[in-house]
Amino acid sequence: MTFITDEFLLQTKTARHLYHAYAQHIPIVDFHSHLPPGDIASNTRFRTLTDIWLEGDHYKWRAMRANGLAEKYCSGNATAYEKFEAWVRTVPRTLRNPLYHWTHLELSRYFGIDQLLDESSAAEIWKSANALLQSEEMTPQGILRKFRVVAQCTTDDPTDSLEAHTKIRNSGLKTLVLPTYRPDGALRVSEPTRFNQWTNGLGSVANVEISRLGDFLDALAKRHDFFHAQGCRLSDHGLNHCYAEPFAEHQASDAFGKLRSGKALDSHEAAGLAGHLMIFFGYLDARKGWTKQLHLGAFRNANSRAMAMLGADAGFDSIGDWPQAASLGAYCDLLDRENSLPKMIVYNLNPADNYIFATMAGNFPQEGVRGRIQFGSSWWFLDQKEGIEWQLNALSNCGLLSNFVGMVTDSRSFMSFPRHEYFRRILCNVLGNDIEAGLLPHDEPMMARLIKDVCFENAARFLGIKNFGDWATTSDEH
Repeated sequence: MTFITDEFLLQTKTARHLYHAYAQHIPIVDFHSHLPPGDIASNTRFRTLTDIWLEGDHYKWRAMRANGLAEKYCSGNATAYEKFEAWVRTVPRTLRNPLYHWTHLELSRYFGIDQLLDESSAAEIWKSANALLQSEEMTPQGILRKFRVVAQCTTDDPTDSLEAHTKIRNSGLKTLVLPTYRPDGALRVSEPTRFNQWTNGLGSVANVEISRLGDFLDALAKRHDFFHAQGCRLSDHGLNHCYAEPFAEHQASDAFGKLRSGKALDSHEAAGLAGHLMIFFGYLDARKGWTKQLHLGAFRNANSRAMAMLGADAGFDSIGDWPQAASLGAYCDLLDRENSLPKMIVYNLNPADNYIFATMAGNFPQEGVRGRIQFGSSWWFLDQKEGIEWQLNALSNCGLLSNFVGMVTDSRSFMSFPRHEYFRRILCNVLGNDIEAGLLPHDEPMMARLIKDVCFENAARFLGIKNFGDWATTSDEH
């Protein structure tokens, strides 16, 4: 039984035409992911379907846990095939969860497998997929070529040597693989032990003895310079909400000294120091013309027992409900008043705040820049059909969809590139349905331009990626 047909997610004749004529063959700019650059550099060979598909995938782990399966089948020491079998038993239970869509889209696009995955098909799919994994096309670099990824951005700690990125640049890979500066460790100001461990590592790689706040900022700036020299043009922060009440210099220095001595900060001190640091990071990005990304609203590590056993990013996070409008607006305004507001992409995790983010993005325009502040693509729990439609609708109603920088994978898995196809089909379905309902004109060149811009050109332009070579898009032909 074929589930992923040419008409998948495309409900009207116009939607199908728009997708196949203009969106299907556009290459990819994937400007936010958590792919390990070391795997790209070494061009890792994946031994089994479990290695490439299930390891580290906390989306699938959550579903298996919800299905009552033991932890050994998720992050534990079960064999590769036992983990695969556990996922197979779960898949039929994921109906109406986006995992059901993604599972079959990925099997189709990577392995040409159109069977439904269940216990009756498991052995055959396991055998077929594992055989194909031995081909050059299914290495990390082969996958980047297969999906025509023009640019791939990873997410990197300022303490990272970026040696893997150097190796990638020297490998001859056509895809531009760039680091992203994500200094989450610098903002763990409520955790003295973790903060000081990270700060010691920062001082070591920056060759700075860090005892005062000035030393800390100097080390962060040196690593920012180093990342820039390695091609980095993006920063990223994962926060509950923006810190928008920064301490003055002397207050921040006092709080840093207290933290560096191993003493815990109270909530006011922690927020003030974090705010001071966030303003500093804004200055760094603005001076170099970088784009700052803010991922706001995740309630992380809700299960303390699981956190103690498995660590972070293991699938025990959810949507948070922190107030966002005042803090996000104040942060942008503080930087804007000093002519230090960089281009930004803000990602929202709570759909109740979609219109807050969509309208806030329009408050800080800049002459000559299309969409200086972007309401970013649906993220994490929202990167499914309904969540994507919500984001597109809020953005369209309150801003300019035509300037949107489009989708990212936000994934740790090399099996996630069909997320771009998933988004493009949903985008074309929204446009096609509106055209057939008389809500948009049946102006094909105008629709073609919008689709090409949202799926590729806007992101490339926004991030300054100019040399596409033979990656050039094909939609101009139509």
